Amino acid sequence: MKIINVTRSYPDLVREQLRNTDAITLEVYSAGNTEVVFTQAPTHYELLINNKHRAIRADEHKEIEHFFFNKRIDQTKIDKTKISRIEESKFIEISIPIRN
Repeated sequence: MKIINVTRSYPDLVREQLRNTDAITLEVYSAGNTEVVFTQAPTHYELLINNKHRAIRADEHKEIEHFFFNKRIDQTKIDKTKISRIEESKFIEISIPIRN
């Protein structure tokens, strides 16, 4: 699966999120019909995985998570025991707290 950074296609989303939340980084990625919003804030990382057309397959979201955990998330700063998930068929939200 190819994951492509498409942040420049979402200037309004980026501007509003940076203005109205504690986010310091917001990036949007595309993996075919699946979109991923990656956010970094001082206290946490967020991954929002969304597919408007079909359910997100387990292998698909594992590959997406693997990509972000290896490329964008500083493993030395996070508390893996406190990662929380909200999973629906077409939407997954993963909150990854940063240790104090």
